Formats: sequence, C-alpha cells, structure tokens
Amino acid sequence: MAREFKRADRVGAELRRELAELMRGIEQERPEIGMVTIQEARVSRDIAHARVFFTRMGGALEPVQAEFLLNEFAGRLRHELGQRMRMRSVPALKFVYDTSIERGAHLSALIDEVVPKPSSNDNEDD
Repeated sequence: MAREFKRADRVGAELRRELAELMRGIEQERPEIGMVTIQEARVSRDIAHARVFFTRMGGALEPVQAEFLLNEFAGRLRHELGQRMRMRSVPALKFVYDTSIERGAHLSALIDEVVPKPSSNDNEDD
C-alpha cells in the first residue's frame, strides 16, 4: 500500500506554516524587506535541504537583495524551527524569490493586448 504523501512533502508543509509565523519577527526587525509570504518549501528526499520560495509586498529592497538578506537569516530561522518542530534535524534553508506570480501577471497582460475585448453589442444577438 503506497503512502499518499511523502515525508518530504509533509515536512515542507510544516516548514511553510512555521516559517510564515517566524517571518513576522523578521519583517519587524528588518522592515526594508517588506511583507514576506512563503509560497512553498520544497524539501529534498533526505530532508537535509529545503528551498523556500517567497514573494513579498512593499519594502525598499530589490527582490534579489531581499533574497540575500533572508538567506543571511536562514541559520537563525533554522535554529528557531528546530525548537518549534519535532524533528531530529531541520533542513538547511535556501530562500528563493518566486517570480511565478509576476510572470503570470505579465503573460496575462500580454494576452489582454493581443485578444480583443468583446464589445457590449456582441451579446445583443442572443
């Protein structure tokens, strides 16, 4: 009988929840980062490493700078996760800025430019 969820997936979901709470403290300490949202935590099969994808709103820093700063906090966050989570070892964290939302908005804008908008007169034929 196969398991529905792999252990790495469960650990990733738990990491995402816990990091979302821990981010509040980082945002207060370093407001220039902006409001950080943890989108996903992908954990390696051996649970040794986790890539944490994030987006953010506001903040004075460029996304690359925010990513660098969060990676500077990774050790501290890992330590705090170790105190919160019931695991023998917590994965090493690598923060990655998630551009998928921006790419989606850009693609949507491109589609809107190409596809003509239906006029209100089109519905009168019914």
